[in-house]
Amino acid sequence: MSISVQNLSKHYNGQKAVDSISFEARPGRILGFLGPNGAGKSTTMRMLTGYLTPTSGAASVSGKNIVSQSIEAKKNIGYLPENTPLYPDMYVKEFLGFVGETYAPGNLSKRIEEVIKLVGLTPEQHKKIGMLSKGYRQRVGLAQAIIHNPEVLILDEPTSGLDPNQLVDIRALIKELGKNKTVIISTHIMQEVEAICDDIIIISKGKIVANNSLEGIKKAYNQDSLEDIFRKLTS
Repeated sequence: MSISVQNLSKHYNGQKAVDSISFEARPGRILGFLGPNGAGKSTTMRMLTGYLTPTSGAASVSGKNIVSQSIEAKKNIGYLPENTPLYPDMYVKEFLGFVGETYAPGNLSKRIEEVIKLVGLTPEQHKKIGMLSKGYRQRVGLAQAIIHNPEVLILDEPTSGLDPNQLVDIRALIKELGKNKTVIISTHIMQEVEAICDDIIIISKGKIVANNSLEGIKKAYNQDSLEDIFRKLTS
């Protein structure tokens, strides 16, 4: 398994933001990580990427423990946070080179060209990031997440605020990336989940309340509407 989580918890002053959750994510499958606001989705993602230290439990990425082997684990992770930290005064290629140098991949200039083409940034590659539309800035965010060709992608609300045309493009890109990587995507958009996800986890009040394939969860609750299942489990 590319991601393995065992009894992972995060507490804040006695409040259980994430309460002893366990799950696995597999290569070649896109895992939709769903839950209402405050359910613990972003907290879980921040623990998996090493931005937060768990209160208890364990998790590994590509066989590397996220706490005791954090540097090795991070080398295998591409992370797109909800609000991607970009430098608006840097040019697209300049920014990708800056990020890429932190991982020191071989032949970085070639990799930058590959990633720019892959995420559809070719027409905008010579512009400053601050001049780009939200949709193209989101592509830059995805580009920096995959610049080092990681085994695992963790995407937090990757399509938030995009228009319908941008949504289609970004979803198609995520689907393509998910063919040979392990992808976890957090989103509130049920149509998005049904369009691109293979497996589903629903978290509510810090606990996992469903963990199944998309087809399996619909069959288990005898519902065709993922939105109805979500509301039933999280209301």
